[in-house]
Amino acid sequence: MPVPIPRQRAVPAVEGGQAQAQATPDTETAGPTVLTLLVIEDDPAGSLSIPEMPDAAGRPIRVRTARNLTEAERLLTHDVNCVLLDLALPGARPDADELEALRHVLRLAPRHAVLALTASGDAERGAEAVRVGAQDYLFRDELDARVLGRAVRYAVERKRADVAQRKLTESRIRAQENARLERGLLPTPLLDGSPLRFAARYRPGRSRALLGGDFYDTVRTADGTVHAMIGDVCGHGPDEAALGVELRIAWRALTFAGLCGDELLSTLQQVLEHERESDEIFATLCTVDISPDGRRAGLCLAGHPSPLITSPGRPASLLPYENSGPALGLLPKARWPRMQVELGASWSLMLYTDGLIEGRIGEGNRRLGQEGMVELIRRQRAQGLTGEELLEAAMNEVRDLNGGDLTDDVAVLLLDR
Repeated sequence: MPVPIPRQRAVPAVEGGQAQAQATPDTETAGPTVLTLLVIEDDPAGSLSIPEMPDAAGRPIRVRTARNLTEAERLLTHDVNCVLLDLALPGARPDADELEALRHVLRLAPRHAVLALTASGDAERGAEAVRVGAQDYLFRDELDARVLGRAVRYAVERKRADVAQRKLTESRIRAQENARLERGLLPTPLLDGSPLRFAARYRPGRSRALLGGDFYDTVRTADGTVHAMIGDVCGHGPDEAALGVELRIAWRALTFAGLCGDELLSTLQQVLEHERESDEIFATLCTVDISPDGRRAGLCLAGHPSPLITSPGRPASLLPYENSGPALGLLPKARWPRMQVELGASWSLMLYTDGLIEGRIGEGNRRLGQEGMVELIRRQRAQGLTGEELLEAAMNEVRDLNGGDLTDDVAVLLLDR
C-alpha cells in the first residue's frame, strides 16, 4: 500500500550545509548496495505518496525527501542513487523557466540518475525534461510500486551506462591527444644527405597520467652541419607536453634560420617565458652542432646531463660539462657557453633525458646516475651492440635495475658516424 513521503530527514545534514554531490554515487558501483531514492517535491496538501517498492533483489528501495532545492543539496549524499524531481517545484530564480529546477538538480548531481515527475497528460513537458538531461519522466497519478520501482532501477542502470560511455569517450580523446602530442615531441629527423645514422627511443614513465615533457629533434642545415637537441620540460601532463612541442618547433625554426649556441638558447628562453603557465616552469636542454666533416662539434648544456660518446679503442665517457648554463626559465639574461669538442673519425654520440639516470638500483635508495649509465653502455658496447639494439638494451637494463618501469619519462637519441 502507498505510504506518505516521510517529512523527517533520513540522514543528518552535511557539515557547512554543503552536499557531497561530487562524491561517486552508487550508480557507478556494482554490487548488492540497497538503492536510495531522493524525492524533491513541495506539495502543501501532502497528496503525493510514494509506494513501497523493491529493487531487483527484492529489497525495499529507501526513500528520502526534500521540500526544496536547498534541503535537497544537504540530503544529496554519496549513497543516493536516483533523484525524483517534481517539475512543479519552483526554480532558484523567480524569473526562471519551468525547467530551471531540473537544470539546477542536474548541475548539483551530474553523476546521479534523475527522474522527472510531471502532471498527468503533460507528456510534452516530460519529454523536454529528458532532452534537458533527465533519464525518464513519470506521471504524477501513475506512481504505483511496479512503475516507479522499475523506473528507478532502469534510470540507475542507464546513468551507469552513460557514465561508462563518457569515460570511454574521454579516454579515447585523451589517447588521440597524446598521439598528436607525441608526434610533435618525437618528430622524424631531417638528415637527408648526411652520412650519420640516427636512432631514438622514448618510453613513458609509470607515474604520469598523460604524456610527459621530453622532446628531441635532429636536422641538417644547408651547409652540411647536423644539429641535434634533446630536452625536458619539468612536470607531466598536456600543458608540459604542449610546451615541449613549442620549444622543439621553435628550436628547429631557429636552427634553420642560422642560430646556434647562446643566441639560440636565449631566444628559446624567451619563448618559454612567454608560453609557460607559471614562473616555476623550466626546461633543461642539450644542443649539439656537428661540423660537416663530422670530426668536431659545438655543445651547449642548459641544466641538462652531458651526452655520452664512444669510439673505437676508447671506452664510453661523458663530454665536458664544466661550463654548462642553467635550465631555461630559471635565470633572466642567463648565458650558455658553447664548448668545442673533438669527436674523431668514428664515434657514437648518445643524448638522453634524466629519466634514464634517475632510476634506482635494486631495492636501495642509490640511483643509477651518470657513472652507472656509462658503465652500463661500456658493457653493452663490448657485447657488440650498436644503434637501435643498443638503445633498446640500455633502456631494458635500466628498467630491470630499477625493479620495474621508471618513474620518469625517458628519451634517448643516438647519432653514429
